[in-house]
Amino acid sequence: MGASVSRELIVLGTASQVPTRQRAHNGYLLRWDDQGFLFDPGEGAQRQLLLAGAAASDITRICVTHFHGDHCLGLPGIVQRLSLDRVPHEVPIHFPGSGADFLQRLRHASHFHDQARITECPVDGDGVLATGPFGTLSARRLRHPVESFGYRLAEPDGRRMLPERLAALGVRGPDVGVLQRVGTVVADGRLVSLEEVSEPRPGQVAAFVMDTGWCEAAIRLAEGADLLVIESTFLETEAELAAEAGHLTAAQAARIATEAGVRRLVLTHFSQRHPNAAVFGDEAAAHFDGEIVVAEELARIAVPPRR
Repeated sequence: MGASVSRELIVLGTASQVPTRQRAHNGYLLRWDDQGFLFDPGEGAQRQLLLAGAAASDITRICVTHFHGDHCLGLPGIVQRLSLDRVPHEVPIHFPGSGADFLQRLRHASHFHDQARITECPVDGDGVLATGPFGTLSARRLRHPVESFGYRLAEPDGRRMLPERLAALGVRGPDVGVLQRVGTVVADGRLVSLEEVSEPRPGQVAAFVMDTGWCEAAIRLAEGADLLVIESTFLETEAELAAEAGHLTAAQAARIATEAGVRRLVLTHFSQRHPNAAVFGDEAAAHFDGEIVVAEELARIAVPPRR
């Protein structure tokens, strides 16, 4: 996967609890430049990757929100495929530290020649998990009957060059690169600063909020996100059931997106009670006036272009 790959979400599955005839278990691959973040690989994730035209080698990091089966039963296949394909790079796995025993069972669920470079990275609380050219990956504890974490990927803020200002101040050719690297350059006998010829450019943010009841952590994870992938297991008519099970309704997911100032809202993790997922989008639209995408199997959803 090269640096030219656009930033997009590949939906592997949208079912909560059990797969159905139309829905596969959860699973999401976020392509982010030369990185591939695999979130919550449920049962069948390996095959869904194949159908989506993605490869095990595209995966550079795995993030598991919690250890209910629909969010992790695909791990044995993914790990063994990484090994079978001799994927050369290291693949960190982030997961709730309280579920370390589950991870061990899933990693070693059957006989295979283990050659994958897996690094176990337990998450024990809120905070930054990893940093790199991709930005910062952080986590926050959500509200669910078992320990569950949501994830946030944030690119550093940068600056956007303004061609008309560059031309007006005589900055051209290689001097533009020098200005970006150093912060100042001499052009036409005058010292020009980066601030004079550029403007702030917010870094892109993607947030992933799975099984949870309404909580402040979900809003914080989603704050200012260009793309929010969030569970909407139930409808408002089932709000009591959602609260008991530690889940969100479509309306609650939409209200979280509104409070957080999200740009593109992706609803997923649908109850089998509702074969037609369009009802989740309809309910959410009454509470969020941004773009709503009702996730479907094998859909590719772009991260909105930078502002």
